[in-house]
This record gives sequence, structure tokens and C-alpha cells, in this order.
Amino acid sequence: MSVHYTLNLRVFWPLVTGLCTALVCLYHVLRGSGGARVEPPDGADGGFPLLKVAVLLLLGYILLRCRQTVRQRFLPGTPRLGGHSAFSPRHFPEPSLDILLESYYEHEVRLSPHVLGHSKAHVSRIVGELVRAGRARGSPGPIPGGALALAFRGDFIQVGSAYEQHKIRRPDGFDVLVPLRLPPLVALEPRSLGAEPELAPAFHGCFVCALKAPPGASGGQWLRDCKTFADGFCVDVRGRRHLSATLVLRWFQSHLQRSLATVRYSLEGRCRVSLTPGGLEQPPTLHILPCRTDYGCCRLSMAVRLIPAVHLGDSVFLVAPPPPPSPVGPLSELPGGLRGDALWGVNTARQEQKLLSWLQERAPPGACYLKCLQLLKALRDLGARGLDPTAATQWGRILSSYVLKTVLLAVLLREGAPAQGWEEAHLGERLEELVQFLRGCLLQRRTLFHCVLGPGGAAAEVGPLPKVLREAGPVDLLAAFDRHARELAAARLLSTWRRLPQLLRAYGGPRYLARCPPPRSQRTQGFPEDEP
Repeated sequence: MSVHYTLNLRVFWPLVTGLCTALVCLYHVLRGSGGARVEPPDGADGGFPLLKVAVLLLLGYILLRCRQTVRQRFLPGTPRLGGHSAFSPRHFPEPSLDILLESYYEHEVRLSPHVLGHSKAHVSRIVGELVRAGRARGSPGPIPGGALALAFRGDFIQVGSAYEQHKIRRPDGFDVLVPLRLPPLVALEPRSLGAEPELAPAFHGCFVCALKAPPGASGGQWLRDCKTFADGFCVDVRGRRHLSATLVLRWFQSHLQRSLATVRYSLEGRCRVSLTPGGLEQPPTLHILPCRTDYGCCRLSMAVRLIPAVHLGDSVFLVAPPPPPSPVGPLSELPGGLRGDALWGVNTARQEQKLLSWLQERAPPGACYLKCLQLLKALRDLGARGLDPTAATQWGRILSSYVLKTVLLAVLLREGAPAQGWEEAHLGERLEELVQFLRGCLLQRRTLFHCVLGPGGAAAEVGPLPKVLREAGPVDLLAAFDRHARELAAARLLSTWRRLPQLLRAYGGPRYLARCPPPRSQRTQGFPEDEP
């Protein structure tokens, strides 16, 4: 589904010509079958004016095709005439990078607000019914119910780029946090692993969550009372019971399946829904398909990741499973007595949304920093073209959307928030600044810290942070990748930026951009290998 529509003349003119011809034929058929023919005055043929219009449209189409063929044959820079064209290139200036970026943004990147709004509203209705059904069902699984059972809290929290106004291309993927309600007798003591020196950098953004007695509870009696819950959802780590992300995720997926069976019949008239379990490495995905009887204007197929979340206070959530630690070995090999199934990720979407809102309030009118972030994501996608699946996956993990958002925040807050020069007229310059900053981070000339975790988190600009975040160690988002992988990514990023005009012409924008080919020295076939 395209999110921006343009008139395709190659389809429009033949369609109009065919329609007019069909009308002429229908007119003559109806006129001939109407019995006696009534002669028009002065002997004129009543069908001639309509036929003449159809012939003129056909001639216009033929002339348009001939003009396009002539321009492709004789314009400078075409392979037919080489460098000996009678037309000098200076009479046909190439569009600037800002024009190319603007055109590519409008045709390939920007989301239709109408379609995005419908998609978010549809997701909100479906997920809301599912969560309410899950809350009403109670808790299946290892604990049938009662005071020591996990349960849905009854609400959900929409997070991600679609709700921060920088999603690109298609509104078909969403992330939703589903908060869980812990038993009243259970309290949590979260701890960041950012200060664990024996752990690989990939785990510095993870948390472990020990169980503790609530205030006023007796230790021995509390352990006996919580034994059922601890046996069903906890594991032993360094002699203490810790909430297991793996066991909670397994219960969550089972509970969602039961809840979906409850609401599936009531949703049949609006859409078709199915749930794909994510196993132990991914949260489950709810697929929403349009119903055949749905004649709405936005018939979209959407995938919604439903992420189990445990609220720690101040809009901070632990989520399962944690981000994938790609550069290290299996989770069972963690040092220091840690267990992989006890690791949680942390979601700070609310703090990041507050930071973006704070920046937007202080930005000059017409600031384009969110537009730059969208184009930076599009640049990443263009750079992945031509890569084999393994290399493309590695490229996408290094330049993840969260890394790119953190790059934007770091640049905006480097000299105060936000500096001047982010107007639309400087779109290309600001995008180049982001690319150069990211390349410097990849080449290990500087670190790229998480914008919330740690005492120096940028989100401290918007107010005090929860204690669990302030006490977390700083997390370098790129430290988990080895030097060779980062250098390859930096080289490809620079190569993609240098070939950006060519890529924008080849993969997006209106067809008139094809009339302005790149210089002959820059023409290549496909994607050449990057320099080491």
C-alpha cells in the first residue's frame, strides 16, 4: 500500500481513451437498437462530437509518448549519444539534494495522517477488547487464580515511532505494552546490570528483578505465603528468588491465546485476528486482517507486538524478553551466577516522549528534526539494498531505529536544545550532520549513550528520573558490536550518503526525476561493495 498517491500518466491517458471509446460504441449500439433512426438537423451525425473527442484524446496520448521517447533519446547523459550531445548539461541543471530529498520524502517516506490515524484507532479498539477480556478471565497456568495470581492490569500503552510522529513508509506495525498486575504480597527490587564488569556490553542495558517482602510483612511468613507464586514465576539467582522473564512471557502468551478465543467471535464482522507466539526470544504478535465485508477507506493488514510489562513506577516498565544480545554467546553462559531467563529489558518510552515534546516546545517554528530522523531511517533502508540477508540483518541491528533516534537527540542536545539552523531550507545540511555524527560514533571516536539510563541521561532535562534509572550505569548502544562490524557499517553509511542522489532517483520520487541522470562518473549498476 502506498501512503502517497500521484497521477500516473501512463495509466491515465490509456484509461481515459478506452473509456471514451467504450462510450462511443455503447452510444452507437443503443442508437441502432432503438428502432427507427432519427436524423439530426442539417444531416449531421449526432455521434460525431463524442467520437471526435475520443480521437483527440488518443492523439494526445500518442504525442505524449512520442515526446517522452524523443526526450529519452536526445537528452544529455543518455547512453545513445554519450558525451557528444548537442545540448549542454548546463542548460538542464540537476535538481539539488534538498529537492531530491523533499520529493523522496513526499512520495516514499511520509505517512498519510489519515491512514495512520485510522490504523492507530483500529489497533486501539482491537487491543482494548482483547486486554479487557484477558483481565476478566483471571489467571490460567501454574496458578489458577486468587491472591497470588498474575493478571492483566486492564489497560495498555502504545509506544514506538507511530506514536512519536516519526514512523515511515507503512502504518502496518505497532508496539503495545500490556501492563501486568502482580499479587499484593509481592514487591520487586529491580537492579541494573550496567555496572557488572564481567558481563559483555550487550547485557549492560538489562535488569534483574528480585522479590522482596512489602513494607510491614514478616520475612518468614512472607516466604511461605509467596511460595506458590515464586515456584510458578521465579528462578534462583545468587541465592535469591528473581522474577523470570521467560516464565512470565510463557504465561502471557498462553493467557493471550485464551483471551483471543473469547473475543474472536465478536470481532468477526470487523476483522480477522490471529496470534503468532514469539517463543522465548520475541513477544507475541497480533495479526489484524481486514474482513471481506469491510468496505472502509483504509483496509490494512497490521501486525501488533504485544509486550508484557511490569510497572516499576514513574512510567518505567520492565519488558520481556530483553533486547537480543547478538554479539555474545548463549544466555546460559552468563558469568557471576546470573541466569538468562531472569534478564529483563527496560522500556523508557514515556521519558523519551517527554523529551521529544520538550524539544518540540523549544524548537523554532518549522523545525525539521523529526523529518531528518525519518529521512535518516530511509537512508538506512536504501543502504540495505543489495546486501545478502545476513549482512542486511547486521546492518539493521547496528543502525536500529532506536540508535538513529538517539543520534538525533545527542546532536540536538550537544549545544543546548535545540540549536538554530533546523529550518526546512537546511534539510540536507542537517541530515549530513546526523550522518557524520553517526559515522564518528561507529568509528569509536565517541560513545553513543542511552538517552535515559545513567546519571548523565539526556531525559534528565525534562525533570527528575526514577531512582532505578538514575542508579543504572551508562549504556553505550554501540559497544556490543565489534570493531570490524562497526567499521563496515561506517564505510557503507558513507558510501550510501555519497551515492544518495543516484539512489533517490533510482528508488523513489516522481518520474520526472529520471530526466536528470547523475554524472557519468557516478553511474553504477546495483550496489558495489563498500571500501574496507
